[in-house]
Amino acid sequence: MNPSKNINHATSEKLQNIFSHLTELRKALIYMSICISVVFISLLPFSKQLYTVFSTPLIAQMPINSQMIATDITTIFLAPFKLSLFLAFLISLPFLLYCLWKFIRPALYKLEKSLIQYLLITSLFLFYIGISFAYFIVLPSILYFFMHAAPEVIQPMTDINSYLSFCLKLFFIFGLCFEIPIIIITLIIGNIVDRKTMIEKRKFIIVFCFFIAMLITPPDIFSMLFLAIPMWFLFEIGLYSAQYIELKKLN
Repeated sequence: MNPSKNINHATSEKLQNIFSHLTELRKALIYMSICISVVFISLLPFSKQLYTVFSTPLIAQMPINSQMIATDITTIFLAPFKLSLFLAFLISLPFLLYCLWKFIRPALYKLEKSLIQYLLITSLFLFYIGISFAYFIVLPSILYFFMHAAPEVIQPMTDINSYLSFCLKLFFIFGLCFEIPIIIITLIIGNIVDRKTMIEKRKFIIVFCFFIAMLITPPDIFSMLFLAIPMWFLFEIGLYSAQYIELKKLN
């Protein structure tokens, strides 16, 4: 048999596999885009009402005679529009992760499938918890601090777009930081970092959590503590979860 034909045949098979994977990826991206678009269009008629509910934590902390303002004519439309898009992403997230899971599943072994499926579901759950924690607990505390820290001669009137940007940044920070257990488990199970090394370096990691919280949160002690302490707690959860998974693999 001609060796060159074998090489050409192997190259052809590789190209077919690459094109097959690209086709599946394209399908996944199309389904994900359609899902977000459908949810977004469904939410758009209620964008004003959604923004009213969204601004409740700020309105509750503002003085009686204060109100929210729009410093630019376009923000009256864009702020509710961006909020609807953000909510569409949150609502669509389970389906987006399902599309991602469906794409990578054929390339995984049986043990990897069960582990990654568990990590994806847990990461989704933790992301939602992080955003809920930021909205219901952290945001009211931060707003209370800033509103009462202002001198009495100043009448606070927050721009609707500035408030939205501040909140979205806060939500993503807490949503991503609540993924710490998933990151720890992935690093340990993937043999990138040893669990014993992390235990030995625990005190440095705790200090690092406070340092990161100080950098990415607003300049007040409450928001820093609200992020640093959960990060520490989630780090410990990640260590114990990784230990449990390791013991389960041995058994």
